[in-house]
Amino acid sequence: MSADPWRGRILIIAAAVMWSTSGFFAKAPWFDGWDPQARGVLLAFFRSLFAVIVLVPMIRRPRFRPAMLLMTVCFAGMVWSFMEAMVHGPAANAIWLQYLCPAWVALGGSVVLRERVGVRDRRMLAFCLSGVLFILVMEFRGGSGLYASFMGILSGVTFAGVLLSMRELRDEDAAWLITLNHGATVLMLMPWAWAAHEPIAAGSYAALGLFGVFQMSVPYVLFARGLRSVAGAEASMLSLIEPLLVPLWVFVAWHDHASYQAPPWWTWVGGGMILCGLLQRYLPHALRRSTRGNTPV
Repeated sequence: MSADPWRGRILIIAAAVMWSTSGFFAKAPWFDGWDPQARGVLLAFFRSLFAVIVLVPMIRRPRFRPAMLLMTVCFAGMVWSFMEAMVHGPAANAIWLQYLCPAWVALGGSVVLRERVGVRDRRMLAFCLSGVLFILVMEFRGGSGLYASFMGILSGVTFAGVLLSMRELRDEDAAWLITLNHGATVLMLMPWAWAAHEPIAAGSYAALGLFGVFQMSVPYVLFARGLRSVAGAEASMLSLIEPLLVPLWVFVAWHDHASYQAPPWWTWVGGGMILCGLLQRYLPHALRRSTRGNTPV
């Protein structure tokens, strides 16, 4: 694999763009035949099912460790809660609330792992928590959307649990860990998906396959390869393309559909606070790494 940093950046940007299609699929009318109350579970189940099919051949060093149990439970919770947030609320709300993950990682690292929290981490926590509190207060005043907002927060918390667990498992085969996560998600959600499943058009199942492969499996591979030549902080900055593009794809594709929900103004304000927190945390470090030659971290 070439160590060219520009190649790595292109791979990470491509991964972020592909990740950003989550709202496009979750809001698609192809799945209108499903009960709205069960749609989140079904989307999470089938996306992971198709992702596993693609990821299994990439496994090189499978091995079980007890820490993987917590990782898989957190991952299944993350996938389910994120799809619930996507289905029951604006896509922009779901993705920005999930992007609270770095704040939860910093908080969890400090409380659980006793890691030092720097000044930029504290500022990030202040910005991010202010943003989510603002969104929650406005949703509460509006009398709707609280369930979707809480699901979005849960997706960020569980995502942090996944990252903290994977930090402990960083010596393991990455393809094995990702496959294990999706396989566990399929097994955990299967009872609910089996009970709630209603047949939909054959073309909709093809779309579910594309959802699992294009939006989930392939971008993780691209991102992992990009990290070989791009610093972690810079990769975090480039990944911010995802929450910026999620509402754009939903609007372009489905704004004429009856079920389309435009993000309310407070989503942009709260999301802007979260974005400011992430930028002040990662941008200076990314710029320093870029000028020093992009040594991966």
